[in-house]
Amino acid sequence: MRYVITGASRGIGLEFVQQLLRRGDTVDAGVRSPEGARRLAPLTREVGNRLRIHALDVEDDASIRAFAADVCSQPVDVLINNAGVPGLWCAFPDVDYADMARTFAINALGPLRVTNALLPALRRGALRKVAHVSSRMGSLAENTDGGAYAYRMSKVALNMGVRSLSHDLRGEGFITVMLHPGWVQTDMGGPQAPLPAQDSVRGMLHVIDGMGPEHSGRFYDYQGSELPW
Repeated sequence: MRYVITGASRGIGLEFVQQLLRRGDTVDAGVRSPEGARRLAPLTREVGNRLRIHALDVEDDASIRAFAADVCSQPVDVLINNAGVPGLWCAFPDVDYADMARTFAINALGPLRVTNALLPALRRGALRKVAHVSSRMGSLAENTDGGAYAYRMSKVALNMGVRSLSHDLRGEGFITVMLHPGWVQTDMGGPQAPLPAQDSVRGMLHVIDGMGPEHSGRFYDYQGSELPW
């Protein structure tokens, strides 16, 4: 199968690339700076044309169009919208609204922009699956301690967008879900996080592999448990 992964240069995105290549899939990896993707480049020497690395800034329409022009030359079976930023975690009086707007643009609008741009290739794919790495911090029901305004609000917006996509694309056979990766040991999650990236991604791939029409528009964690909104 052919996968497209955004935010693929490190952390969860890099782990997606590594696990997919190990099982024999083909991957198109979107990264902000291909020159800086030092952990991806060696993989191309191991797997050849099963990995292609592309420049992609999900905040920039021109970058997305150029990315789509490269990627859409062949069918895409699965898109994983992984790129994201934490934003500034501020107390309410200190909220930085410019940072919040940027966080929203990357975390909420970016996945919609990329999905829309790749629709022609996804329509030609065998699976028509789109998975979005969200967070349970975007669950209204589970917000019991406040804070993290930029991150929480961007993920709520992403979840609502995916819910709408599930309805709008259902008639074409698309399956799209939101995934909570857990608190993962990455640059974003920090060294104190309890979950290795390998375990998180292994679980999310299991969820993606098992996605059927009945799962579209729903919110799952990396273990396959459905989460409240």
